[in-house]
Amino acid sequence: MKTLSIGKSDICSPYIAMGTWAIGGGTWWGENDDALSIRTISEAMEHGILWFDTAPVYGIGHSEEVVGKALKGKRDKVLLSTKCGLEWDYETPCFHKVMEGRKVYRDLSPKGIRKNLEDSLRRLQTDYIDIYYTHWQSPDFALYPLEETVGVLMDLKKEGKIRAIGASNVNADIVRQYCRFGQLDVIQEKYSIVDTRIASELVPVCEENQVSIQAYSPLEQGLLTGKVTMDTVLSSTDVRNKNRFWKPENRKLILDMMEKWTPLTEKYGCSPANLVIRYTASAINNLNILCGARKPEQILDNAKALELQLQEDDIRRMTTMLDEVRSHLI
Repeated sequence: MKTLSIGKSDICSPYIAMGTWAIGGGTWWGENDDALSIRTISEAMEHGILWFDTAPVYGIGHSEEVVGKALKGKRDKVLLSTKCGLEWDYETPCFHKVMEGRKVYRDLSPKGIRKNLEDSLRRLQTDYIDIYYTHWQSPDFALYPLEETVGVLMDLKKEGKIRAIGASNVNADIVRQYCRFGQLDVIQEKYSIVDTRIASELVPVCEENQVSIQAYSPLEQGLLTGKVTMDTVLSSTDVRNKNRFWKPENRKLILDMMEKWTPLTEKYGCSPANLVIRYTASAINNLNILCGARKPEQILDNAKALELQLQEDDIRRMTTMLDEVRSHLI
């Protein structure tokens, strides 16, 4: 199976990883069956998905705890990424938001990052993290100087506690600063076939500095799975109500386009989600696709895309249709 290098590190991974935000449960995702989540992670491993991404705030520690249980005794067979920079045990001058009824603050100080790491290592039942992301960047670098943030991350690499440095929710200038102060290996940003913001804003600077990209929400919260219709009704509290691509006028454009791709799913013997995942990966060189899952059937379907190869003519036709749709999205 083809693997992708992660930045300048010695880490390689298949192009699909599993996101574990949903298995944290809580008010965002609702109640969750931990045993089912553990089975899902095991199925992912058996079918070639070996990179698992989590974060302390996913379920306020719960996602990390479940991932730790699932990977116990299997740690050397997988890649594990988690994040730092969000704290709920104490206040800082930088309030982030309320999550699961807890006030969460940003803290990218060396002391805060080291505390976050030790907490994550305990919950994940491991003594090292493969890829360690800063989850949200400081809105005021006078408060947490980026040079100090990168400095402690480089120290943690030297100490063997992390293997590669990542950053999420960044802009081009922040990427350049990370690379100036140390080694940035990967960024994690939202990207889908309809939300291509990073293609012009971040891809050039990442290519220039040999920084890999991991894309989250590639299926636009289920919109691109082939399971959504114009009759799909969201509850008033559903977070997808804030997603502009789910607006009726945009949803219709996107779903009509996906209907035209039915001959391709038949040609390749794949699901619409498989087709979208594989096409998304082809849009940016060496792109890693982060697919969330909390049920075995979800990760099994995602894994089928690992073996899918699209012909160039089909990619070009899909691109032409997408360009037309994107030009009319509001």
